[in-house]
Amino acid sequence: MRTDTPWSTLPTREHLLAAAVGAPVLDVVIPVYNEEKDLETCVLRLHDHLARTFPYGFRITVADNASTDRTPQVAAELAALIPEVRSYRLEEKGRGRALRTVWSHSDSPVLAYMDVDLSTDLNALLPLVAPLISGHSDLAIGSRLARSSRVVRGSKREFISRAYNLILRSSLAAGFSDAQCGFKAIRREVAQRLLPMVEDTGWFFDTEMLVLAERAGLRIHEVPVDWVDDPESTVHIVRTATEDLKGVWRVGRALATGALPLDRLARPFGDDPRDRAVAGVPRGLAGQLVGFCVVGALSTLVYLALYSLFRLGVGPQLANGAALLVSAVANTAANRRLTFGVRGRRGAVRHQAQGLVVFAIGLALTSGSLAALGTASGSASHGTELAVLVAANLAATVLRFLLFRAWVFPDRRTDTQDAVEGSAHELRNAR
Repeated sequence: MRTDTPWSTLPTREHLLAAAVGAPVLDVVIPVYNEEKDLETCVLRLHDHLARTFPYGFRITVADNASTDRTPQVAAELAALIPEVRSYRLEEKGRGRALRTVWSHSDSPVLAYMDVDLSTDLNALLPLVAPLISGHSDLAIGSRLARSSRVVRGSKREFISRAYNLILRSSLAAGFSDAQCGFKAIRREVAQRLLPMVEDTGWFFDTEMLVLAERAGLRIHEVPVDWVDDPESTVHIVRTATEDLKGVWRVGRALATGALPLDRLARPFGDDPRDRAVAGVPRGLAGQLVGFCVVGALSTLVYLALYSLFRLGVGPQLANGAALLVSAVANTAANRRLTFGVRGRRGAVRHQAQGLVVFAIGLALTSGSLAALGTASGSASHGTELAVLVAANLAATVLRFLLFRAWVFPDRRTDTQDAVEGSAHELRNAR
């Protein structure tokens, strides 16, 4: 078991102890722009709710986004009146910019934010941050689209919200249900690593943060919320939607090209139960089987299509060999990256050479099957040939997986880990 924690990984999640934190456990940020009318009511209501229901120390931070009305003065007056309230002034607009700035300078271990209109029922605040305090999750979001949520808003906003989240699911494979609900929380150590990777400073900030966190394997907790739309909201829907779509394209391109160092958000080895060895179960076997089956199914379809194409001009043996060779090269490359997680070009030629040996074994099985079919039936139909080849390929697939796992892509990490543990055991015995 590795005991060192590389600089690029996050610390292990632990339950926060209020007495050991020093600073308020929770810092709730309210980003505002020209909200002199509603700010005082919002802060007083939120402070009263936290004082009555929240069992830890808390802080409320008003983040002013370059307001031009009396919002800065109202925020300063509230900060002077209430010890748990502070104000922060930014000279540039942007909700994302405000959250990044305040969260980056906060000393609280749990950071949250909510909209000034308090559209979300405050009873969801403790369920939102509880998984972060306990160490169960890395981020938490309120969801207006969960089955048990109760939402009051117009059909136009409902359609836009659902359409946007559908776009995220289809284009960025997002698993969370509601990207834009203004009710979220994050652990500080996660924010310190994640926020520098988030480029957007406006409304797309939330979405980009969640997509990167999810792709890095961080745990996102969703809380169903009761939510009432603010009919006087100043959000420009068309402009916001346009900027969001631009953000989806930018993030999707960065993920596709591997431009984001998501490994910096990895948890230390052993923090995830999937990292722990289980007696009798090889490391990563289940995930590798799933990946191998998916790659194998696609490779089989490619192989059959190529065989049918080549069979139009050549005999069955030559068509089988050519189709199997092309699909085998693609299969080895896909399994190398997707099933066994091998990155970079190092060893790629050796892996392909070993894959060709495995291919030769598969060729012997399938060619032997065709030869046996020809001997038994003389002139078999094309459908019979395909059926025999599918059966032979199933047998070859099982053998291919075993050879890939044990010979072509062995788990070097496990071997190294066992060697280290063995050396440590010998050293203890020597003492």
